Amino acid sequence: MTRKNWMLAVLIAAISAPALAVADQYTVDPDHTYPSLEFSHMGISIWRGKFNKTSGKITLDVAARTGSADIQVDTASIDFGHDKMNEYALRADWLNVGKFPTMTYKGAIKFEGDMPVSVDGQLTLLGVTKPLKLKINSFQCIAHPLLKKKVCGADAEGDLNRADFGMTQYSEGEAGKVHLRIQVEALKGG
Repeated sequence: MTRKNWMLAVLIAAISAPALAVADQYTVDPDHTYPSLEFSHMGISIWRGKFNKTSGKITLDVAARTGSADIQVDTASIDFGHDKMNEYALRADWLNVGKFPTMTYKGAIKFEGDMPVSVDGQLTLLGVTKPLKLKINSFQCIAHPLLKKKVCGADAEGDLNRADFGMTQYSEGEAGKVHLRIQVEALKGG
């Protein structure tokens, strides 16, 4: 094969080879991401709180229908809108922020067609890691009008029992059930 024919063959192979899909990397926007929780207060009302400091990375490969989430939550940033409850939540028998300042969630994003629908992950809280599946209720990506970057957002939710993570005080029956809601936005490339 002549050098000219060899170069032509290489060029044709390069043009006809399918492009390899590369997963997009996103950085969680801490100003637009708030994991929140709700649980029964003695069976008479529902307490709601949110975590004000969250960080992490999300990977999405829409073409391959795969992705992952790696999220860190500053447990001391809990905010119930009630000072006494905030103080209580920081104590050793609840979030124990002195020993466990961070809660993490890592998981694989599952797709149905082109749409992410859930995250099968692991929550680490108080040094205990347990499975936690999050249902994705909505998902959307747009070109951010101010930052001129792609931004994706989602609303997800899931349930856990706090006793499974060692928070056993007042956790019998319905009192131990915690419903999580997560609003998350992430910027492509960070």
